[in-house]
Amino acid sequence: MSVEITEGEVLASVRDGVGTLTLNRPKALNALTLDMIREFTRVLRAWADDDAVRLVLVRGAGERGLCAGGDVAALYRDAVAEGGPGDFGATFWREEYELNHYISIYPKPYVALQTGIVLGGGIGISAHGSHRIVTDDSRLGMPEVGIGYSPDAGGSYVLARAADRLGFHLGYTAAHVGAAEAIDTGFADYYVPQDQIESLVARLHETADPAVIAEFAQDAGPGFGEDRAEMVEAYAAPTAEATLERLDALAAEHGEEHWAAKAAKRIRRNSPLGIRVTEEGLERAAQHSLADVLTQEFWMSLNMQRHPEFAEGIRAQIIDKDRSPHWKYATIADVPGDVGAIFAPIDGIAPPDFTKNV
Repeated sequence: MSVEITEGEVLASVRDGVGTLTLNRPKALNALTLDMIREFTRVLRAWADDDAVRLVLVRGAGERGLCAGGDVAALYRDAVAEGGPGDFGATFWREEYELNHYISIYPKPYVALQTGIVLGGGIGISAHGSHRIVTDDSRLGMPEVGIGYSPDAGGSYVLARAADRLGFHLGYTAAHVGAAEAIDTGFADYYVPQDQIESLVARLHETADPAVIAEFAQDAGPGFGEDRAEMVEAYAAPTAEATLERLDALAAEHGEEHWAAKAAKRIRRNSPLGIRVTEEGLERAAQHSLADVLTQEFWMSLNMQRHPEFAEGIRAQIIDKDRSPHWKYATIADVPGDVGAIFAPIDGIAPPDFTKNV
């Protein structure tokens, strides 16, 4: 009998050859807890060998979005615990990243509805799937530098491969983007108008064939519009500091309402350490497989969790919500040049094991 779950924070149902997984924590924007990650993984494994499931459909409960990320409040509590972080962070990230990788190699079509807010860990459970659909209200992003952290859940893998280095724009600014930009930067494949989403779902149930997405997909338009050419030039800069200089030059020329002025303001608001780690992480990620990048992100996550920047960023944005983090470094230039230690393995901790799902 196919796995079905009718109550809890992950719902599962099988009908007409379609296995639907629904993240069901709408009051928390479906943010992923460790239990949700485990249940999601368990169901996917069961469905992989279930002939009744020909296609997997992933969506979020409520009207606000698919998933706003991981349970950073729990990771914060682990970070500030007496004696320093315990085993929770390593367990959470290990199992989350193993799930992200499993999605990337899943043996059946994996259709993710990236509706509404899709951030961080929400990218991890959608952007590595075989069919990724955005719509009119989609807002995708990797906002980690805003909490003293760096893109994870395989996000750095996608950002590093975005056309014309525009992944660096998303990584440095923590900006949320719409459907056209999500497709342009490689986080999504198809744009389907919002009033057609449920019709698409019905058609998937009729056919259990992802080819029908083409019947509903439309042109989302050019990503980043008329600003794109200037953005490509700005983010062609070899370092984060040089990028900021180019943004400042454009802002001086065009004024404070120009996209570059807004981008520069966002970058200066974010964690300078997080931006330097993101810069290093994306440069490294461009050279490696998703499995290698997820392992890289695993060590980055654990090392950042042990740094006071991580706890301070989450305190300011999530816990106290004063939106006034006190970063360790005032500017990107103040961050020590070599952040390689942030990516170093930690003795006694096992990395993710991507062979268990093969």
